[in-house]
Amino acid sequence: MFKALFQPVSRSVRAKLLMLVLAPLLVGVPVLLGLVWTWGNEAYQRLLTFKIQADLIIAHEYFDRVRQGVGNDLRALAESQRLAKHFPFRDEVPLSALLDGMLARYQVDFLHVLDPAGRPLASARGARAALPDRAHWPVVTSASAGLAHTAIEVFTPDELAAIDPRLSARAHIRLVPTAAARPDDRVSEERGLMIHSAVPIHDAAGVLVGVLEGGVLLNGNLGIVDRINAIVYREGSLPLGSKGTATLFLGDTRVTTNVHLFGGERALGTRVSEVVYRHVIDEGQLWHGTAFVVNDHYVSGYEPFVDSAGRNVGMLYVGFLEAPFRAAKHIAMGVLFAIFVVISVLGSVLSLRWARSIFRPIERMNTVIQAVEGGDSAARVGALASRDELGRLATEFDALLDTLASKREQLERWADELDRKVAERTVELADANATLRHAQQQLVMSEKLAAVGELTAGVAHEINNPVAVIQGNIDVLSHALGDAAAPVREEIRLIHEQTDRIRQIVTRLLQFARPAEFAGYTEPVGIAGVVADCVVLAGHTFDKRKVEVVEAHAATQSVEINRSELQQVLINLIVNAVQAMPEGGTITLSSEDWCEAGEAVGAVIHVRDTGPGIPAEALERIFDAFYTTKKGSGTGLGLSISQTIVQRYGGHISVESPSGAGAVFSVWLRSAAQFDESPNAPGFQARWGRGEG
Repeated sequence: MFKALFQPVSRSVRAKLLMLVLAPLLVGVPVLLGLVWTWGNEAYQRLLTFKIQADLIIAHEYFDRVRQGVGNDLRALAESQRLAKHFPFRDEVPLSALLDGMLARYQVDFLHVLDPAGRPLASARGARAALPDRAHWPVVTSASAGLAHTAIEVFTPDELAAIDPRLSARAHIRLVPTAAARPDDRVSEERGLMIHSAVPIHDAAGVLVGVLEGGVLLNGNLGIVDRINAIVYREGSLPLGSKGTATLFLGDTRVTTNVHLFGGERALGTRVSEVVYRHVIDEGQLWHGTAFVVNDHYVSGYEPFVDSAGRNVGMLYVGFLEAPFRAAKHIAMGVLFAIFVVISVLGSVLSLRWARSIFRPIERMNTVIQAVEGGDSAARVGALASRDELGRLATEFDALLDTLASKREQLERWADELDRKVAERTVELADANATLRHAQQQLVMSEKLAAVGELTAGVAHEINNPVAVIQGNIDVLSHALGDAAAPVREEIRLIHEQTDRIRQIVTRLLQFARPAEFAGYTEPVGIAGVVADCVVLAGHTFDKRKVEVVEAHAATQSVEINRSELQQVLINLIVNAVQAMPEGGTITLSSEDWCEAGEAVGAVIHVRDTGPGIPAEALERIFDAFYTTKKGSGTGLGLSISQTIVQRYGGHISVESPSGAGAVFSVWLRSAAQFDESPNAPGFQARWGRGEG
């Protein structure tokens, strides 16, 4: 598809020039715009993240100052002369009256005077009688030890009611269903988030005489979040009409906030998303990023605050509305994109006008080329207004065409004469080369076969005589021993088989030199059975080299061949495979049906090894007689004899050896043997001599 689209471009200089001119604009500009958009978004996110980090730091510092301020106010009261005046007498009435007056002055929600053991002595609003022992609070324990301490604590509804029922009522916040919040069956938040402080009271001699305990309830304390918001987001600090917000969370619930719901109502009782809750409360980490807050997207910052036991009990939040910033970003990007597009369009128009002066001379020359190709040898470019390099090229092009026209006629005459002479000589040389090549091959093969025949005939005579003696003596020995030979009868049988095998090996050696004399009778042979026999016969070679044999037969066809000859071929291939794996490996013997035109015509036997494979240069000659890769240990006849045997019955042997992945030899055999009846074919004379023709 792409080739078809770009083919016109590859054949046209005009199209190439257009692509060359327009490619930077049509490809480069979109890529540049994409990079600008990506970098712009990243810079935008970094800017917002940096801004919210700074805002959260300011909010944290202010909230920490508020918390310290509560402790400082209590310390000032504990060290005041008025408290020192009433305390020695431990008169509850004047102490309670003093504490009542200090509630409004120090803007705390409760004040208690405790003895050094944490037991209440007096309380603002006279609530001492309902107060339990205060020694279990960590801040009171610290003050009883002489150290002032201020912490964030979560008070239960009962603890709030024991201090002042009005605090319990203030702490009550109805939960508002919030999308993406954690599942929660509660309908309201009854607990109180408290800035809890306690300071020691010393007498004039510096002796600890009591503890002053106080606290500020944060539930519904809108003044604190409004002050945080006013400090962090001063007027003019957020451009583009954005709006800042601040919130204090008890768990995941907004207990004081200036985030508003629809209609101007503050979003008390709404809850933070589960993702933020897990990140901040469960994992104790800061959150910086864009989040959906109640009804809009805010650039948000959350940090956890912990109670005196180190538990994450709530969160401090600041954030500002993202929509104005996002709109400003889109406007800026849109303007930038528009400028890029306008520049691209203007650049394309100007580039095309300048390119036209190049197109015209090239188009004229292209027209002339097409005319000349069509047979109009008189076509010329002619005069051009252009005086640049292209104009000079057109003039020289016309001169070249004139020269070529005169030379063409001369070359055509010479070519005709040369073609005639070359054709004559080619025929003569082809005949001579064919005759020479055939004669050379016949001479070499005849000399080799004559030498092998003479050698093997002598070897066969020298070997067969002692073999016959061995077989005869074994027969005499077996007969003489009679029943006493029973314990070694299997060994005697094996000696018979191996001596017969020696005789067959000598016969096969002669077979290559005199193939016509050794064409055996044929029979239907089952693949699995003959392979199993070959594995047994070659088994002694496997253990020596730690070779594993795997068989997988799928062939359903029997093949027509001499069984012994097929065993000879397979054993030769198996032994070669073992020798190719000196360090051990796996030989896989498999078979399958050989199909042609959808019909099974025979079977294929595969012999696969896991050795280093056969070099590519050796694959072309591996079936040649006397060619071997086993320098000093091979005759080069094994594969040649095997190929000759298989071809005699209409089959063949093929080999594949991917680099470094071993080798696989495939023996292709037919269910009905197809004998080669040419006079020079192996076995032809023997079959005619037996009357098989």
